[in-house]
Amino acid sequence: MNYTILTIFIMIFTFFTLPLFTGGIIRKVRARAQGRKGPLILQNLNDIIRLLKKTPIDGPFSGIFGEIGPIFALFSSLMIWSIVVFEWSPFIMIPFFLGMQRIALTGYAMETGTSFGGLGTSREILLFIATEPIIILLIIVAQSKMSMVFSWVGLVLGALFLSVSLVAILAELARPPFDDPRTHLELTMVHEAMLLEASGKSMALFEISYQIKIASFMSFITKLALEHSHDIYGLEIPHYLTNLLSFGGALLLAAVIGYWEAISSRRKWTWIPETIGLTFLFLIVFGTLVKLI
Repeated sequence: MNYTILTIFIMIFTFFTLPLFTGGIIRKVRARAQGRKGPLILQNLNDIIRLLKKTPIDGPFSGIFGEIGPIFALFSSLMIWSIVVFEWSPFIMIPFFLGMQRIALTGYAMETGTSFGGLGTSREILLFIATEPIIILLIIVAQSKMSMVFSWVGLVLGALFLSVSLVAILAELARPPFDDPRTHLELTMVHEAMLLEASGKSMALFEISYQIKIASFMSFITKLALEHSHDIYGLEIPHYLTNLLSFGGALLLAAVIGYWEAISSRRKWTWIPETIGLTFLFLIVFGTLVKLI
């Protein structure tokens, strides 16, 4: 039976709907885990629609980045998301568009001329430099097409590998313990500090970009897990089922991260370089061991 049409339909459905739910599920699960009702799952969509109706107020030092920064950030996120969903290009292109997105975001933050923009930019670049090699290593492992046979050693190593990969994903998305999107203290915030001067449509485009980025990494790590689990039971998973499981896995992973944020907190900056360095070493070791299993 030809499942090509079904596969294409699932891909298109995932492309347009998954970014609407992942960020909202994280907020909803986090609130429920803390004993609060929390916002609606689609509250992010309501906020974006409200912001799109407003005219942005540019600062006195705003220039070219103030105009094109939000557009380039959205474009980069869409390219990353399309690569993850449709796989029209090798995953190694993802770091290139991540870099483009950060250039747009940091350029926008620096051009406003406020001290908060510079503060957030320096911290964002630090996280970028620390996590970029790990993301590249993750992509190299994903493109290696390695698979595991059914054994407890292989399952444990695979689970450890994916768990450590989540550390890099949390750093890339600026989530706890690396950053806390709920805080507005100048001593702790990273992503929020760069967008304090954003408003109206500009803020909406940045928010859309960030929600797409969350969905991209949730789906990417799920596809990575599925890719290397094909041969555990000696069965090849159909492509349409892989995309369907990736959709459900991304939602489940978003719920896990929401619960993690409810029980974790922002850590000191002195703790971050050591953690990122150990994560890189663990990924090298686990990736090698899983490859040899």
